[in-house]
Amino acid sequence: MSSGPGTGAKRSNAYELFILVLTVLSLAIMVVLVLPVSDATRQLLLVYDNAICVVFLFDFFGNLSRAPTKREYFIGRRGWLDLLGSIPTLGAFRFTALFRLARLSRLARITRLLRGQKKRELIDDVLTHRGQYAAFVSVMAAMIVLVVCSVLVLQFESHAADANITTGGDALWWAIVTITTVGYGDYFPVTAAGRITGAFVMFAGVGIIGALASILASILVPAPKTEEEPEEVPATGTVRDELVEIKAELKALRRSLSVGGEPPG
Repeated sequence: MSSGPGTGAKRSNAYELFILVLTVLSLAIMVVLVLPVSDATRQLLLVYDNAICVVFLFDFFGNLSRAPTKREYFIGRRGWLDLLGSIPTLGAFRFTALFRLARLSRLARITRLLRGQKKRELIDDVLTHRGQYAAFVSVMAAMIVLVVCSVLVLQFESHAADANITTGGDALWWAIVTITTVGYGDYFPVTAAGRITGAFVMFAGVGIIGALASILASILVPAPKTEEEPEEVPATGTVRDELVEIKAELKALRRSLSVGGEPPG
């Protein structure tokens, strides 16, 4: 499908769904940032928000380069709102927080784009580009688990006296190590809620890493070759003619044998 009206390039809905979910995640982060959370949690959320901004910047420039006319995308399709919503905070959150509301334009555009397709078209797209869907869903699941669980464990552990996960960097490192099933053990939750969160990350990590490994294997290992095509057979009419000649020769041979004569040469 096209990336939007007026763009000449085509891509599957997998990428659009990825950007859609990422936009919803970024808006959720924006909501949490206005809540009374600890400074460590706020700093971690800002790191995630800036990382999402980088993805949105790539998406903006990609859409801009694919647009038939830059003005049509930037003005007509409100690409300038995409640009505003993609500006990283870089420590100036109080002045750039309102820019995040511009992401609602991207959310509305992608939603309209997907709603404009029939159910059969969506099913065909999933079947045709199932590899892309698997890759984007796996990456998106990993991002959601990292963001949600690292924030939760940091909130849970910040109230424990003997906690060793006390900063955003500690929580992010713990989430990455746990979701990849490495488990160094240098950081670990000590509260009951933190351990429940850790168990969820472990189980999610097994599925995510398994899915990514299978996708990588399908890319690196070529599909088995099909059996060689049989040699080209003569046309049906030619075969029929040859059968008729063989039958005629057999009949002549049978007659000659029955009368005791010599077989025809």
